[in-house]
Amino acid sequence: MAISEGGLLTDQIRCQVWPRLLNVSVEHLPPAAEPELRVGNKDYQQVLLDVCRSLRRFPPGMPLSEREDLQEQLIDIILQVLSQNPQLHYYQGYHDIVVTFLLVVGSRMATALVDKLSTHHLRDFMDPTMDNTKHILNYLMPIIELVNPSLHDFMQRAEVGTIFALSWLITWFGHVLSDFRHVVRLYDFFLACHPLMPIYFAAVIVLHREEEVLECECDMASVHHLLSKIPQDLPYEILISRAGDLFVQFPPSELSREAVLQHQAQRTAASTFKDFELASTQQHPDTVLRRRLRETVQGDDGAKSVLTKPRSNRLMKLAVMGLTVALGAAALAVVKSALDWAPKFELQIFP
Repeated sequence: MAISEGGLLTDQIRCQVWPRLLNVSVEHLPPAAEPELRVGNKDYQQVLLDVCRSLRRFPPGMPLSEREDLQEQLIDIILQVLSQNPQLHYYQGYHDIVVTFLLVVGSRMATALVDKLSTHHLRDFMDPTMDNTKHILNYLMPIIELVNPSLHDFMQRAEVGTIFALSWLITWFGHVLSDFRHVVRLYDFFLACHPLMPIYFAAVIVLHREEEVLECECDMASVHHLLSKIPQDLPYEILISRAGDLFVQFPPSELSREAVLQHQAQRTAASTFKDFELASTQQHPDTVLRRRLRETVQGDDGAKSVLTKPRSNRLMKLAVMGLTVALGAAALAVVKSALDWAPKFELQIFP
């Protein structure tokens, strides 16, 4: 459901599924934070400032007392996770991710989920420096080049770089999307996929806006200004499907080679995702995806990708990689609407 059209549909389902996707036991949740946690904490003042500026992340019309209580819980969750993992470093934007979990699953479960997420999917963003974050951003342009060389060349001439996508990546788009429904839909998808999936989703947003970009003046300021503002009416389900397709067609290992970045791969959390996947015994969405893809390939051997321009021997390579890559999402393009069967499915597994 998380990778299919519509996602997990309700927060009630997310409360049961998100812990499974992260292999977190709901039977052993951490206790509430102690008041002493804030005393002398080196991150407290910065976290407090960021949380106080996060008013728009809370539902409009929420009573002031309720919002203030949630903001206090948000501060405690962040400080508790950081205190339990001294190797992690707080970054501005981290609170945008944490508040999403708080609003969906509540304080104690959010603490457990964010703790696991911070030591796996978000680990590279929480280093003392931004070196690994920059490395992940470096995957963006190779994806665009493989799909649309002319758009890539235009952006290279404009020297726009990738910094426009920084806030997208480090907040899982929570900071830039105003509709909470779209945010949690993306979180469904990202939690069920490889840690690098957000950068693939960033790429499909840029590709989707090709016409707008090419109509810009070919200079850094104009292109950066355009891309840094995400339209709120994007076709999210289509883009999610395309991001999954691109992940299978151009897996991180291939992009890393093409971008001459493989020598850094061992230092990123994305490179250790296989260990996390093997440790998780609760959920294996990669198995579902590979089975769906296998059925699709058998049913339509002649199908060709509409996302990329053919290159020498590439279609054969992609077909092979698509059957073997872990946690690819190519099957999203062929999955029938989850809305047709999800309610019945919900009744069966969530009595």
